[in-house]
Amino acid sequence: MRIGILGTGNLATALGAAWVRAGHDVVVGGRSPEKAEAAAAAMGAGTVTGDPGRGGTATRGTARAGATPAEAVAGQDAVLLAVTWTGVPDILRAAGAAGGALSGTVLIDPVNAVDHGVGEHLVADGRAAAEHIAELAPGAHVVKAFHLFPADQWSPGRAPVTVPIAGDDEAALHTAAGLVRDAGAEPAAVGPLRRARQLEEAAGLVIALVFAGHDPGAAVPHVPARATARA
Repeated sequence: MRIGILGTGNLATALGAAWVRAGHDVVVGGRSPEKAEAAAAAMGAGTVTGDPGRGGTATRGTARAGATPAEAVAGQDAVLLAVTWTGVPDILRAAGAAGGALSGTVLIDPVNAVDHGVGEHLVADGRAAAEHIAELAPGAHVVKAFHLFPADQWSPGRAPVTVPIAGDDEAALHTAAGLVRDAGAEPAAVGPLRRARQLEEAAGLVIALVFAGHDPGAAVPHVPARATARA
């Protein structure tokens, strides 16, 4: 799959590296071409997956920097928007989103629009930040995902986790679910994009607990899961 990444920080680099290891081709774009080059280099030139000696298929992904955010998103099957909430308008503008550059593209949104250290949601109108992102990128199929875990979760060898995802387009949810699995996690579709507000508030709660010195895992009751269909 061809994946564009808008952003050059830790989460962008970690997920890009995971997808390169899974055989995807990644193009990185950001406000700084130098940081985009560094992020692409950190993702690596590709790692063989599978075991050819046992009948597996060797697959090698690639990572490179785009000269501009617009180049990073052009012709991609999916785009990851991995910037801060305050940086969203500028990077989408630079990518040409307002003009339809992301129309028809799966746009994965891991943005946390919360007050860092406090966890209070910054969108005052009651809607999800993901819904505002959808307005800034007309025609894009926005899927909320990957916003609850730190970047190091996507390093090799980490214990698998569940990634909640929300979106309005079934095909986009299917694509995002596949990318969650390729990063080593299990997707859990929770509903349409309006449900992303709940996911974002959950991230705010996690952040608030961490900064208050509490273990978020200990604040959530363990309830046995029912068997359900995969996303």
